[in-house]
Amino acid sequence: MRALPLFLAMLPVVSCDRGVTSRTDTSREEDDSLVILFTGDVLLDRGVRRETGKHGWEWLFSGVDSLFHTADATVINLECPLTEVSTPLGKRFIFRADTCTASVMRRAGITHATLANNHSNDQGFQGLRSTVEVLCRAGITPMGWGDNPEQRLSPTLIHKGSITAALFCAVLIPLENWMPDPSDTSPCRTNAAQLAEAIRAYRSRHPSHHIICVLHWGTEFQNHATPQQIRQARVLTAAGADAIIGHHPHVVQPQRPYDSIPVFYSLGNFVFDQHAPETCRAVMARITLRRDTLKATTHPIRIHHCRPVSGG
Repeated sequence: MRALPLFLAMLPVVSCDRGVTSRTDTSREEDDSLVILFTGDVLLDRGVRRETGKHGWEWLFSGVDSLFHTADATVINLECPLTEVSTPLGKRFIFRADTCTASVMRRAGITHATLANNHSNDQGFQGLRSTVEVLCRAGITPMGWGDNPEQRLSPTLIHKGSITAALFCAVLIPLENWMPDPSDTSPCRTNAAQLAEAIRAYRSRHPSHHIICVLHWGTEFQNHATPQQIRQARVLTAAGADAIIGHHPHVVQPQRPYDSIPVFYSLGNFVFDQHAPETCRAVMARITLRRDTLKATTHPIRIHHCRPVSGG
């Protein structure tokens, strides 16, 4: 695999040579702000594949793409590899999606995809490498992965004017049947203490940057954060995180600010084939950054036949 460009000598950032540019849509926030949308889990296999077989891939995001285009960046949690490689791990749930979906997502307005979760490695090292390459070719920046420990714990930067957001992405739950080589491509699997150390080091060098943690954590189908998540949030906010965005439980967990810092423990699903009522309700987090302030709001989403639609 060809090495991708790295930025920041001390904390390299993979960005596929692609920056984020401001949009000209007049419905957006004023030009002195950077607006980032975050979604929950995006699955493009299994039941989702069956639905798009009936309606087409473009249909899948047509209920929310207008919202994506009101932001400078839209970040999803990509819950499956996008690859032609078939080297499945030995685990219960194994996903693999069509590579054509990357360009569909980019046309819809998705700019970034975190791979720090428990399914991006479903097709092993080769499948993860292939996913990174497919996303980069489509113009989507993959986050939360790396070829070595330093890369995995490095943030992805989103710039607009004088405003910079540094996104640290990590999975804090075990990865089933995954024995990574430290020098090979892997999702960022770490713990709160190591992540906090990386945040402190970055904060000391870039005090004016906004730091956002995007975390795959918690317990599936539990409506409230676990005591462990609450402790982890305290560790990360004390280290310098300005906001925390979470997913994995497949249901929405209440936002609970800590010392005025917004903590979204779980945004719920976004594109998914689960049918229980609580798994078909979700939120998007909208983070509006100005030079010295951060504002967090939510937008309700309902999921019908795997497809997210704006509105509660």
